[in-house]
Formats: sequence, C-alpha cells, structure tokens
Amino acid sequence: MKVKYFAWVRERVGKAEETIEPPPNVRTVEELIAWLSGQGEAYAYAFEKPKVIRTAIDHAHVKSDAEIAGAREIAFFPPMTGG
Repeated sequence: MKVKYFAWVRERVGKAEETIEPPPNVRTVEELIAWLSGQGEAYAYAFEKPKVIRTAIDHAHVKSDAEIAGAREIAFFPPMTGG
C-alpha cells in the first residue's frame, strides 16, 4: 500500500510517500502507526504522539480503529486549522 505523509509528519519521516507492506498482524490504523514507529528513529519521532495524528484511507478520514485491509492509500497528517 502507498503511504503519504504531510506537513510536519513528512518533515520528521523525511519523505513524502512510500510503498510499504506491513505484516499480517497489523490490521488497524493504530497498529500501523505502532508498527511504523518501530521502523526507525525518524518514524518514532514522527509518530511520538499518535493521538494527534489524523489519518485518511483512500481519501476518507478515519479513526485509529479503522481497518486497513484493502487500502490502496493511507495518508497521515497533523490536525488542520484554517478558514
């Protein structure tokens, strides 16, 4: 699946996107964040406060308990503000 990173999440990870294959036991957004956090220091830093990270699966905003099976694209970004 393709994973995209936005704003300071991208800056901390050091890339805008990548293709990953998480292990079969990673089934939810929350589990994916935990798995990514273990993939190196940059990921651990990017996801150090997982509760503030927002996620979209195939362009639809989802909660941390959302299933990732079948996702083509997952995007991670910080909370947005604006008007």
